[in-house]
Amino acid sequence: MPFPGGLWWLLCCRQGFTLLRRDYGDGDREADGEAEEEASFELRAQGDQASLEVSLSQPTRTSSGSERSLLVSEEMRSLIVEKGPGPVEEDPDALVKGWLQREVRGGVKTPWIRPRKYWFVLTPDSLDYYSSNEKGAKRLGSLVLTSLCSVLWPDKQTYKETGYWSVTVFGRKHCYRLYSEHLNEAVRWVCAVQKVIDSKAPVQTPTQLLMRDVEEHCGSPEVLEQIYRCNPILRYTSSPLYAPLLPFPYGSLDQSAPGPRSYTTLRDEAVKLFNSLQQLESQRDPVPLIQGILQTCLDLPPLVDEIYCQLVKQTTEPPAPGGPGDLHYWQLLTCMSCTFLPSPPVLRFLRFHLDRTESRFPASEMAKYACFIREALGKTRGRECVPSLEEILVLMRRQEMVCTVHCPGAAACSVAISSHTTAEEVARELVSRLGLSQSPNLFALYEQSRLREQPVGSSTLLADVLTSLAGEEREQDAPCRLCFKHYGFLDTDNVPRDSLEFALLFEQAHEMVLRGYVPTSEETLQTLAALRLQSLNSDFSTHAPFPRLEELFPPHVLHARLPAPRPDPPPKCRGARLRAGLLAGGLWGHSLAKQRAERDQRLRGRLREEGASTMAAIVEKWKLLQGMGRPEAMAAYVALVREWPGFGSTLFDVDLRASPVGAGPQRLWLGIGAKAVSLYRPGEPEPLDSFCYGRISSFGASDSSTFRLSMEDRDLLFETSQVDEIAQLLTTYLASTAARRPPRPQEPAPGPLDPDPAALPRGLCPVAGPWQRPPPTGSFGS
Repeated sequence: MPFPGGLWWLLCCRQGFTLLRRDYGDGDREADGEAEEEASFELRAQGDQASLEVSLSQPTRTSSGSERSLLVSEEMRSLIVEKGPGPVEEDPDALVKGWLQREVRGGVKTPWIRPRKYWFVLTPDSLDYYSSNEKGAKRLGSLVLTSLCSVLWPDKQTYKETGYWSVTVFGRKHCYRLYSEHLNEAVRWVCAVQKVIDSKAPVQTPTQLLMRDVEEHCGSPEVLEQIYRCNPILRYTSSPLYAPLLPFPYGSLDQSAPGPRSYTTLRDEAVKLFNSLQQLESQRDPVPLIQGILQTCLDLPPLVDEIYCQLVKQTTEPPAPGGPGDLHYWQLLTCMSCTFLPSPPVLRFLRFHLDRTESRFPASEMAKYACFIREALGKTRGRECVPSLEEILVLMRRQEMVCTVHCPGAAACSVAISSHTTAEEVARELVSRLGLSQSPNLFALYEQSRLREQPVGSSTLLADVLTSLAGEEREQDAPCRLCFKHYGFLDTDNVPRDSLEFALLFEQAHEMVLRGYVPTSEETLQTLAALRLQSLNSDFSTHAPFPRLEELFPPHVLHARLPAPRPDPPPKCRGARLRAGLLAGGLWGHSLAKQRAERDQRLRGRLREEGASTMAAIVEKWKLLQGMGRPEAMAAYVALVREWPGFGSTLFDVDLRASPVGAGPQRLWLGIGAKAVSLYRPGEPEPLDSFCYGRISSFGASDSSTFRLSMEDRDLLFETSQVDEIAQLLTTYLASTAARRPPRPQEPAPGPLDPDPAALPRGLCPVAGPWQRPPPTGSFGS
């Protein structure tokens, strides 16, 4: 039965129809959708086409019934002329042209649905696409290319999902996602588009141009006042910001930011930050919001200059100078100045703003903040962490923080620090305060927690260390602290017994004993524990406080007495393994778990018995020390520990890579001392081998977990997680040896790992800091 004529008309007059495998109907809709891109610019020819008058229409947005305009000047450098209806094939400006898919529908490649293809033409100014490559084909869209555009390379994930290689081009308003079946064709388009983008002149925003004008006329107050009066973009505004003040690439997604926070494009994040700044005015407690803004700047470093410009804008001619909202801006600017350093152009503009504020509002809170910020900018360098809540509160009051440093064998020291204080400065102050300036040994600050202890680099900011320790303390629910102790022993024989350094030496020797780094007999360990009790409590008394056994005696010795748990024998045949697996989840599994629990309980009971007998032996030895004073007990303790030949060396747990094929690594102690590097089997007092520094030709880090030590006749490779500490300690001992070595005639100039002895501080680790990786290879002099 034939269809009525009216029904045929309705079927044909749809949005688009297909004729001879060519699509019609959607092209007009897509062209209308991109009309805004072309409507932003109006070109009028005057006389011939040699000169053009450019009229820029500003994109507007409506908010609360009022029209807000935003000047968009970046497109003025790449305006394109409307192309006539001439043949597409004959375009003389075309750099690359060809068929590409504008979009892939369905997500997967389906052979029965042919993707839509368009004719794309790349010119020196734009990327255009047409309905076909025939003469008179209609241009469906155009993407103006500027230096802010970006292009993404094809990725395998999109190819696996769609069967096409994708090319993504980001523009000011639109994003073209193009697809090709061939990788070489996609790469050709990416390279061509990137070459056009690279050829464009850098885009400058109105804020950048005005910053340059302010710098040029800083000596003319009348001109400056006119610049500020005629350009509202430099002054405070209560309206939202729809575009950043500085240029950012279009579509530059930053996915490298650490942490759980996810970010969009830099342009969008800049606008969001300005909204956060405006919320700052009405916050009763601005500290959390300030820390959030600082964290965003730390995650996205390109936004640092943008935030500085936004803060300068909001603190210029505010409606209530010195009010609570205005002071919140100045407090955030203070925290920024102690955390991030802007680029030179923004830094010059900021310094001018500070001078202008001090001259206009002398003796005000704003002037005090401006003076503080100027001084901070002269000291600030990169931070590893954002300021903690406590540091932000201190900075808002323009005060210093108080840092508590624990000293073994002495009272804790309180040191006033700022956001710019380094570990070297604090260590120098403690060395001077504790009377250790004449000591030949080396000292450093250490981070101590329940799980680790590591030295703090001399150039590390103490504020970052305190923030890191506070975060680690919250995660582990255990105390973390900053400690001052020996870093390297150059002379342990001539330390006066009545000095504070001897107390530090005693405490550090006791730490080595508890960690099992002093191989000796169990009888000697019990004697050391008794001497420790005598130094703490003097003579034996039933009323004297008893420390826990693990604070007197190495815990690993008690665990070594327990029998090793025997693992359950594996089933011999496949059927037995199957039955064991089926029974493990039933009653038999519950019975096995109960047996393991009973066995663990017996082991714990055995451990308590061993601990009680050991404590009884220690107490008996303690009673024999009747009448020994605390200095004598400490001296006797250190004398017993010094009997081990490796005392004074810093021990590291390493795995020595065996040279024979198939042999596994060997667990050893690597001892680094002032005169030699030694290898020990764990628990054995005598070294396997020892290398004086004259035999070592070079050392360095092969990779992040491998340390290489080269001698004249062989190379040793150690697997360890402490590559940085080992390399830096070797460098430190080398520098100290060079400082104490008498000059020889015609001695060569110091190399990169042989620093100038006069530049080394006394009683401190080198300025480079134990956490800074040395050069990959260091050479030693004989």
